[in-house]
Amino acid sequence: MMGAFGLQTHIWNNNLKSILLLAGFPVLLLLLSFGLSVGYVGLVEPVNGVGEGLTLAIEHLSRIWPFAFLGAGLWFFFAWMFHQKIIEASVGAKGLSRKEAPELYNLLENLCISRGLATPKLNIIESPSLNAFASGVSDKTYKVTVTRGLIETLDRDELEAVLAHELTHIMNRDVRLLIIAVIFVGIFSFFGELLFRNMFRTGLRVGGHTRSRNGDSRGGGVLILIAIAMIVIAYLLALVIRFALSQRREYLADAGAVELTRNPNAMISALKKISGRARIDAPNDIQQMMVENTQPFAGVFATHPPIDKRIEALVNFAGGKQ
Repeated sequence: MMGAFGLQTHIWNNNLKSILLLAGFPVLLLLLSFGLSVGYVGLVEPVNGVGEGLTLAIEHLSRIWPFAFLGAGLWFFFAWMFHQKIIEASVGAKGLSRKEAPELYNLLENLCISRGLATPKLNIIESPSLNAFASGVSDKTYKVTVTRGLIETLDRDELEAVLAHELTHIMNRDVRLLIIAVIFVGIFSFFGELLFRNMFRTGLRVGGHTRSRNGDSRGGGVLILIAIAMIVIAYLLALVIRFALSQRREYLADAGAVELTRNPNAMISALKKISGRARIDAPNDIQQMMVENTQPFAGVFATHPPIDKRIEALVNFAGGKQ
């Protein structure tokens, strides 16, 4: 179930997706910037026809694109540097010391030693829910976060299996790819929402179109539609990478936990206890990182396979028992 070729292929795919995501970002950012320029012209500039509006939008783009890239660069820098603090603040996580949880630290360290890994730090969320997730982009920033309910409900072997599951996400580069995807999509969703809010506040007030110098409607409404189409396309293309984050990663992380612990029954038992008790009040992007998530991404797409399917895979391929 966790053959070397399959696992290595998964890691290579994650690294490739990260590279493609970063390489494609400038192209989508230009498309977004042009869409915003067209939207601005359609909302506030007096134009005579769509052609003149697009020409004016290109002139605006030539002036604003350096600032767009500078702003995006700053966004990436701060999100990359402070993503851990943002995540912790969004879920109310705090550091968990060895003195507070010596057994948990011992379990985590033993798993890391067995694979020659640097030991991530531990965080805790004071919640009765049963869940956990890994976060970070490098050995210096990786952390494993668990809930109070998970610690108090699962036995030693089950806790070890969940920790091994999260370590597998770190080893497979799932965590780093997801962080990059969250930062990437966040830029496009922010500016898309900014334009739509401005449209409803400003565009609707002027009847959904601009006026020409002679006071007639000469393509403003069409420009706004073009702007919306461009921004939607940029946003949807940015989301493609999110849809590429296959549910397969959870099967591989379950299998990785079995490989690390040599105890498929512990992973099965942990999943059974977690099932139906994993709900945490957290942003959707954070929930997607967790060992279990029943909230679909964008309200439509399931980010995790059903727990019964995961258990079935552990029974069929890892020798576990129901």
